[in-house]
Amino acid sequence: MPNLYRSSSGQRCVRDWCTQRLAAWPVPHATSTVETSLGETHLLSAGEGGTVCVYLPGTNFNAATSLGLLGHLARRCRVVAADLPGQPGLSSPTRPRPETQGYASWLAEVLTGIRAEHASGRLVVAGHSRGAAVAMSGPTDVDGLVLVSPAGLVGVRVGAGVLRTALPWMLRPTPARSRALLRLMSGQASTPAPLLAEWLTLVARESRSTGAPGPLSDDLVERWRGRPVRVLVGEHDHFFPSDRVGRAARDRLGVEAEVLPGLGHLAVEEAPEQVAEAVLAKPGDARAGRW
Repeated sequence: MPNLYRSSSGQRCVRDWCTQRLAAWPVPHATSTVETSLGETHLLSAGEGGTVCVYLPGTNFNAATSLGLLGHLARRCRVVAADLPGQPGLSSPTRPRPETQGYASWLAEVLTGIRAEHASGRLVVAGHSRGAAVAMSGPTDVDGLVLVSPAGLVGVRVGAGVLRTALPWMLRPTPARSRALLRLMSGQASTPAPLLAEWLTLVARESRSTGAPGPLSDDLVERWRGRPVRVLVGEHDHFFPSDRVGRAARDRLGVEAEVLPGLGHLAVEEAPEQVAEAVLAKPGDARAGRW
């Protein structure tokens, strides 16, 4: 299969960007790497408390691009963010084949290590987009699963507007094209952060982006029926539209999706505090709706 990175120098540029971003983060934190079946996995840990939230970023994102959300989570719990192997970041460039089984085994290994360090307390797994599909494919013996703008429930919608914006960004990335893609991924009233435009330009220039994963099999999804699962989706998500995600959550998981007004596919960036509160709302909490 093609290497994730176009060159070794490109890989260094991506890693340097992430390392510098983490070094400048004012929140007290620690970084570590663990060996897994997919190679070296980078973990970012911050915060304290009886609840541990394991966060899995989406396609082309990682811990270093998710610091807004991670900071809000770290104020409320212990958060551990794992860079997905095969995605740009500080983990191995190895892409699993087959993807679903590979990531499922990888996540089981990561969670085993985290449980060994945090033997007691509540364990919640939260994933955004591709990270949500990985979370659904993993072990069910957790205290909560939160899926934000999830892949894995329905197929990605690739309309003409998405193609007009995404293809030029992939083929000839520029800051302007990265900003246009971010606007498409965001809600109508959101202004994308310049840092993310810088990141997406770097990613498109130095790596080979992957398409969104398809819907997971029924046997994987239906394992979660009756378990504490919460689904969040932006009202203006162009990739996984809220109406389709809502039907799939109801039919496949037996839960009602929560539609986030005014937000898009990047709800984790647009409203990180709101997403953090939703991630950590316990069953029975009034804020947790039907969870």
